Amino acid sequence: MLKVRIIPTLLWKGVGLVKGTGFDSWRRVGPVLPAIKVYNNRDVDELMLVDIEAHQKGEGPDVESVNDFADECFVPFTVGGGITRVEQIAQLLRAGADKVCINTAAYEVPGLVEQAAQRFGAQCVVASIDARRMTDGSLRCFSRSGTLDTGKDPVSWAKALEAQGAGEILITSIDRDGTLSGYDLPLIAAVAQAVNVPVIASGGAGTYEHLREAVQDAGAAAVAAASMFHFTEQTPAQAKLYLASAGVPVRAHFEAGR
Repeated sequence: MLKVRIIPTLLWKGVGLVKGTGFDSWRRVGPVLPAIKVYNNRDVDELMLVDIEAHQKGEGPDVESVNDFADECFVPFTVGGGITRVEQIAQLLRAGADKVCINTAAYEVPGLVEQAAQRFGAQCVVASIDARRMTDGSLRCFSRSGTLDTGKDPVSWAKALEAQGAGEILITSIDRDGTLSGYDLPLIAAVAQAVNVPVIASGGAGTYEHLREAVQDAGAAAVAAASMFHFTEQTPAQAKLYLASAGVPVRAHFEAGR
């Protein structure tokens, strides 16, 4: 079994980082660069930075800022937000991103995921799915930072994205986002069972036990978290200690006091 990755998520809006609940990202967290520098020293396996305003404003990725951020990021760095063309992906990779995260454009720009995978390799393409539970209990994919109902089922869409060449699937529960109440385990399990590529669980992590559940109970290959690391005293290094004690394979370079 591959080692499970711990991935803090940074939501970038305007001049800094934000976080909220249910994709209502109203709470200011702070500037981007200091956060990256802190996480460099906190035993994370990767960092994910998503510009949540880019598509809403019709803007492309801020490549110049990404270049500045990447210069200070010493772990694998995934960047998303505003991507609509393969040329933008090339620019981000040249600026220092290791992977790109594609969500809205996967629905709106047919062929983008496939073109990106063919040109840069599947390992560079993280396909992101934001899912919400409807009143009848069904699940639907939402795009444009959770504001537009695409009408698609997340499991079927995950399978389609894998077929297009996505190397990983990031599945986020909009309902659980920022609540610290735990991941939507049935959602994660349904997606993980439907695809053969790694699935990153996102949306709702609040304790180390939630991370373990996502991996051992739902089948996630990696766990992403934001509020848990931003607003509590829990750390990625301690998360790894907890997971390791539960039999989850993690990268073992953590230190107990970090």
